[in-house]
Amino acid sequence: MGGFFGLTSRRDAISDVFFGTDYHSHLGTRRGGMAAYDEEIGLQRDIHNIENSPFRTKFDHVFDEMRGNAAIGCISDTDPQPLLIRSSIGTYAICIIGIINNAKELIENYLLKDGGHFGVMTGGRVNSTELVASLINHKDNFADGIKFAQDVIDGTASILILKNDGSLIAARDKLGRIPVIIGKNEDGHCVSFESFAIDKVGFEKIRELGPGEIVELTPSRMIELAPPRKEMKICSFLWTYYGYPTSTYEGINVEIMRYRTGQIMAQYDREHGNTDELDYIGGMPDSGTPHAIGYANESHVPFARPFIKYTPTWARSFTPSNQRERSRVAKMKQTPVKELIKDKNLLFVDDSIVRGTQLKETVDFLYANGAKSVHMRSACPPIMYSCKYLNFTRATNELELISRRVILELEGEEGFKYIDEYSDASTERGKALRRAICDKFHFASLEFQTLEGVIKSIGLDPSQLCTYCWTGKE
Repeated sequence: MGGFFGLTSRRDAISDVFFGTDYHSHLGTRRGGMAAYDEEIGLQRDIHNIENSPFRTKFDHVFDEMRGNAAIGCISDTDPQPLLIRSSIGTYAICIIGIINNAKELIENYLLKDGGHFGVMTGGRVNSTELVASLINHKDNFADGIKFAQDVIDGTASILILKNDGSLIAARDKLGRIPVIIGKNEDGHCVSFESFAIDKVGFEKIRELGPGEIVELTPSRMIELAPPRKEMKICSFLWTYYGYPTSTYEGINVEIMRYRTGQIMAQYDREHGNTDELDYIGGMPDSGTPHAIGYANESHVPFARPFIKYTPTWARSFTPSNQRERSRVAKMKQTPVKELIKDKNLLFVDDSIVRGTQLKETVDFLYANGAKSVHMRSACPPIMYSCKYLNFTRATNELELISRRVILELEGEEGFKYIDEYSDASTERGKALRRAICDKFHFASLEFQTLEGVIKSIGLDPSQLCTYCWTGKE
């Protein structure tokens, strides 16, 4: 995943872009970068590895080393960016959010003819941002180049460009899978993935770009370079997990959606008599907490935090590069409130169950501290497909997904023909999937939010939502 923030202003932009970018730190953990434009210096750029240190600690020097009235910043879970590009259509800085599935094909078809070449990274891979810039440079202006790039890319690419005159170009991906939001104050315009970042740096949100829409921003005006496309497929998982609680996409707040999800799951359990003797409802910290609050409010079972994550020095459990160390860090962070665990029947809500590795260790930890029973609820349906648009699961093989592995164990590859049945709790296959996961993870019971429940929680028309990770349908 990743996020970006940009500003073109009548005053210095570095501070606002520093803080605006930092507010996207929940979206990525690998690289952070900033670029700025100043009339005297020109374009400047700084990129750092943020795998073991947050963005703000790696970039606090920019106030002394970078200046300009226009700047962009990004958090990236993939390649180093922004990049500085010199081409026939101008010199500029560029960053992207998304994933390109057909990079090899694009390089061979468009970019390696007539002796063309790329700088490569470890393993020979081409930086995705450089690839997008090269596609844009196939045309004689930015608008046509961006439209061309988005049309030939299989995947997703939202694009933010800082030109060599201090203006910005912002483009939302062609199906609007992720948001691009414009803000304004008396000094200029800003661009952001997260809406709350706009408010926090003192701007007012004025609009969200539509799918495929391209705009150019100066301090005084916004010019539409390409109108929105008609079809939208915004990622449903933004509300379920990735999005920050105070953000709003397409008019729908993340935190409120999560409350609704919990309420719908509690209604389902009440109707089916699934959990009649519970002492506490808890959320898997932190993203499961609002779903659990909604569940507790609807079920009238007290909300509690039977364990707390120690985060002052262990802020992100997925920072280490291998699963063994990630699991160790996750275990080190868990501190129990034994009075809320011993001899208690607990129900926890998690945002999703992807691989389940850390979840099993958490449940074992609860039993080791005296829990009588641990029930589990997932705020989304079983994840059956690796995301090929935003890559949020990080799964390189679909058998890394716990739902897929269990189906293979139950029925072999033949079972993959019946994924819809396995997702449905009312079918025999659906019941078998849930029993098998319960056995593996020592859950007293397990249920998933339904696809209909997710859609109802968000409140958009189903045709506007991407649900590929659950249904495999584009």
